[in-house]
Amino acid sequence: MTLQQQQRPATHQSVALLGTGPMGAPIARNILAGGVPLALWNRTPDKARAIAGGSIAASPAGAARDIVLTVLPDLPHVQALLQGDDGLLAGWQRAGTEQPILVIHGTVSPVAVAAFGEECRRIWGVTVIDAPLSGGTIGAEEGRLSIMAGGPRDAFEQCAPLFGLYGAKVSWFGETGAGSVVKACNQIVVAATVTSLAEAMALAAASGLDLADVQAVLAGGLANSEVLAQKGQRFIDQDFDGGGSAKNQLKDLNFIAETAGNSGLELPLAGCLQSVFETMVAAGDGDLDHTGVYRTIQA
Repeated sequence: MTLQQQQRPATHQSVALLGTGPMGAPIARNILAGGVPLALWNRTPDKARAIAGGSIAASPAGAARDIVLTVLPDLPHVQALLQGDDGLLAGWQRAGTEQPILVIHGTVSPVAVAAFGEECRRIWGVTVIDAPLSGGTIGAEEGRLSIMAGGPRDAFEQCAPLFGLYGAKVSWFGETGAGSVVKACNQIVVAATVTSLAEAMALAAASGLDLADVQAVLAGGLANSEVLAQKGQRFIDQDFDGGGSAKNQLKDLNFIAETAGNSGLELPLAGCLQSVFETMVAAGDGDLDHTGVYRTIQA
């Protein structure tokens, strides 16, 4: 099911966002701009305080609302927020929240998040929606992310008005874990496009060609892509700082291998990409933007 952004009114449920990093901060600003009161928590409080209009929670428990959005790198970071007196579970219990919804916006293992969702439902009565994002920090800032969701349909529909404040395309694919499978499909294409563009630029540079001129030709034909539009300048400037890290790209590729294996599939291209990014991370370039694979190819 796909809902268009302009058709979604603001949600009337209480909302919190945990994780105000490069993706979480612009998402929070878009939610607040949509007129939705928002509780914020971040492990580094100053990052949450920098978002005007939000109420700052001292702990995850203090941010326990009807819908809790987490924008964190991986599932263990989310799991770490649940337990203890300062955890979400204690916060929901003290607030008397009977059917809380926990949204996981990070890119996580489809296999692991499906098991986590079942555990949360069975033990604590918490509904987990896995809703990974595509569009990068630019998409988050402009409110035009693609959001691919998995989880109970009724819970998704409760979250959809909220998702519409920062997503241009919001789609539901099935039970918890389904959204992360779609993100895995997305990440195969992203990793392949980044790496193929890096190879093309490496070949052009080795042949003494002007990279900007080569990119102009690629942009005018079938080789054009959002990766080229957003990140092509990085190859020209040799600037690979910031952005989506190579270690996170490798994390995604590891999840892809796990999910494929669980389905009895062998994905030869994804396996090759996994090996390339393993080499990049092992060389100490894991914190660079994934376009920094250009350096690995040139090495």
